[in-house]
Amino acid sequence: MTSAHMTGVRAKSQAAAGAGALLEAVPFACAAYARKDGALVAANHRFLDAFSALPEHVRRDALLAALHTEVATEGAPPQEVHTPHSGRWYALHWGEAEHDGQALWLLTAVDIGERIEALDSRKSQQEKLLFTSRMMSVGEMAATLAHELNQPLAAIMNYLNGSLRLVGQAGGPAQVERALQAARTQAEHASAVIARVREFVRAREPKRSEQDVAVMAATVLELLRLEAERLQLRIDVLLAPSLPTVFADRVMIEQVLLNLVKNAIEAMREVPAARRELRIEGRVNLDDEIEVRVCDRGAGLSSEQQGQLFSPFFTTKNEGLGIGLAICRSIIEYHKGRLFFEPRDGGGSIFGFTLPRFGGAGARG
Repeated sequence: MTSAHMTGVRAKSQAAAGAGALLEAVPFACAAYARKDGALVAANHRFLDAFSALPEHVRRDALLAALHTEVATEGAPPQEVHTPHSGRWYALHWGEAEHDGQALWLLTAVDIGERIEALDSRKSQQEKLLFTSRMMSVGEMAATLAHELNQPLAAIMNYLNGSLRLVGQAGGPAQVERALQAARTQAEHASAVIARVREFVRAREPKRSEQDVAVMAATVLELLRLEAERLQLRIDVLLAPSLPTVFADRVMIEQVLLNLVKNAIEAMREVPAARRELRIEGRVNLDDEIEVRVCDRGAGLSSEQQGQLFSPFFTTKNEGLGIGLAICRSIIEYHKGRLFFEPRDGGGSIFGFTLPRFGGAGARG
């Protein structure tokens, strides 16, 4: 090595040492990279503590690639990155400088982990407040509906019981008697729903116990059997063999399932009869929850409609109120599950929900 070359190397080393001493005075992780080739020239101990575990830290472009961020210019807004090796969040600030005649990129990395955690905590609190607000609105609405429907429903029950007595005394047609009995069964079911809704609103907690998904599905389909026959609708129930029982309030989950099945039937009214196929599926998902899915062959939903599906008062029906799915979601969330939508392969929609299995972790919360 020539004397001139050794002198140049020594000068660079001294320049790096000088730059390093300056960077130590910065109260954040800080590094200098040569603008000529992007090599690391100097860094303070805070930067080395934070980034030396990344082999790419010695070159600017490699570091940016490792952090999945773009090359920044001086004056650009700081870039927030999540470091793969430590899991910490940093805001990267880039600037330009010169030291001993060498053009440098200066990187200052400010640890923003506490701010990110605070934002996440605030977001979680806002979501809880939104959920509470939604539940209060749903509760008030449910209490009002229950009160208003209770009296006319009681009158309907009285009329049906009186009609059954008259038919029995007069020996009327068996078809009329069966129709009246079916109407009374549905009225009794509606009365039970209203009673449980009122109790649900007062207690703010469903009465959950071990329930069989197959039994609940059979109850719902029996209520809708006549409508399905009138529309020439084929309904398949495909439940996984030995599907575990769920921890749920039976009346309320039946109401959710009833709402989803009715929506599916409504979606297929304009579909040719040969394509009117409704399927109820049940399985254990990867999270060890019981997942129930209602699949239709309707026209499906646009991206815009999908984005608003569970918003209160949003509806795709001309005469709908837009509260059904919002109430369903609130009920499922009370059961520590989730309500979801998916487009169906081949056309149509899938609405589903999850419930904790009886005796599982979700059932104990």
